[in-house]
Amino acid sequence: MSVPAAVVDVAWLAANLAAPNLIVLDASMPPIVPGLNSVNAEGRFKAIPGARRFDYDKDVCKPDTSLPHMLPGPEIFERKVRALGVNADSALVVYDDCGMYASPRAWWMFRAMGHENIAVLSGGLPAWVAADKPLADSLAEAESEGDFAADFRPHLVSDYRAVLEALEDDRRRVLDARSPGRFRGVDPEPRPGLRGGHMPNAENLPFVRLLENGVMRPADELREIFAEFGAQERRLISSCGSGITACVIALAAHEAGLDDVSVYDGSWVEWGTPGHLPVVTD
Repeated sequence: MSVPAAVVDVAWLAANLAAPNLIVLDASMPPIVPGLNSVNAEGRFKAIPGARRFDYDKDVCKPDTSLPHMLPGPEIFERKVRALGVNADSALVVYDDCGMYASPRAWWMFRAMGHENIAVLSGGLPAWVAADKPLADSLAEAESEGDFAADFRPHLVSDYRAVLEALEDDRRRVLDARSPGRFRGVDPEPRPGLRGGHMPNAENLPFVRLLENGVMRPADELREIFAEFGAQERRLISSCGSGITACVIALAAHEAGLDDVSVYDGSWVEWGTPGHLPVVTD
């Protein structure tokens, strides 16, 4: 079985939950963005039955770096994902407990490692709960090791050098998913020690504009939003605070028919650290 699209709804997942090659992954992260709340923040823990934990913050991440949850190399990614029982032919559905906040990064990570058969659950765990679907009180473990094979796609990942070049190239656009206040430098960064403001020539596309009630907007609305930035004629690089909501932009662009999108993995936690990278406010 293959997922029908990059975003699937609760009804599709419920109907296919027992498919032999389907694996559901919980990629939840505690939200640091104001206004986002986890359905697991209080009370009994809830999960989609059979879901396995995909922890890109502490486990499936680059070791020996001060930057949070950086994409690991293909060897580490392959080993960690095989331990989750993921196979080369697995159909994956990833969700998070806030809606569509942390799960798009897991989608992007798998695509960066060559796996296209993956979708994000529209509305995430809150939508599953609201639809009164079955719940588990714990996550599942893999019964056996998988045979997943990583095939790294470097064009989907940008470092600060690529961003510096893109900022001076009118054929490219850097879109920042942070809030307008953080982008302008008038609201503090949630992580201490970072400068306020944005990259010169970057443009602000708060990730919340791409969602409505925790669900991705329809493709025609997304195309209209991206048209404001001339995205149809330019290669996009998305950025945010630490590489999480930048992937909401990447997923939304994919839904709008724009596949040439790279994610700046270090994002503001790297760029905003006091140093040589330029920062402006307005």
